[in-house]
Amino acid sequence: MIRKILAIILVLNFTACAELQQVVNQLPQSGTIANTEIASGLRQALDLGIDKQVTKLTQTDGFFKNDLVKILLPEELAKVDKALRDIGLSNLADEGLKVLNRAAEDAVKESTPIFVDAVKSITFDDAKNILLGDNDAATQFLTSKTQDALYAKFNPVIKNSFSKVGADEIWSNLINKYNSIPFTNNVNPDLTDYVTGEALKGVFTMIAVEEKDIRTKASSRTTDLLRKVFALQD
Repeated sequence: MIRKILAIILVLNFTACAELQQVVNQLPQSGTIANTEIASGLRQALDLGIDKQVTKLTQTDGFFKNDLVKILLPEELAKVDKALRDIGLSNLADEGLKVLNRAAEDAVKESTPIFVDAVKSITFDDAKNILLGDNDAATQFLTSKTQDALYAKFNPVIKNSFSKVGADEIWSNLINKYNSIPFTNNVNPDLTDYVTGEALKGVFTMIAVEEKDIRTKASSRTTDLLRKVFALQD
């Protein structure tokens, strides 16, 4: 059995992607690791990323004080932020950014049930592809399965959040101040769609962080199942 395991490891290190797939197809059902354990291990890794990282984003400043996911103004409106800061209105500019990030924090609270359903749907075939994929292969899978549903959930929450925290008033004040600056072109942005997209990027960014840790750091494999499954890709 030890020789068989060593042979599998050698093949995993030196064969092409198609051959890797064939090797994993032939992994024994008992002894080293069962097919069901591989799928369960991937589910556990994603559950861990969702629980550990996505939950952080739902807290106050979960986006705003996290440089990996902090939502800034879209490129075409970056001039608004700069212009306000240039004339001593940094506090107002910060308030405008904070509103965007608060809306995202509210929206992410709606994501857990959608993620749970997607994680439950992982099959052994999915797990094989994920295990042999890039450091963010599980995150890519989750993105493909949940992005549309999450957008549909996030968008109205963000819109309502803007109303709840007075975003309309804040942005009206911010934009009016900007528009009053001589020699500027007036802007009238609708940021709901933009913030929804940025919130989604933030969620998947943080899940990818956790996935990479589990794949590359043995210390991040906090259960026997994670250690057993991800040892296959080491």
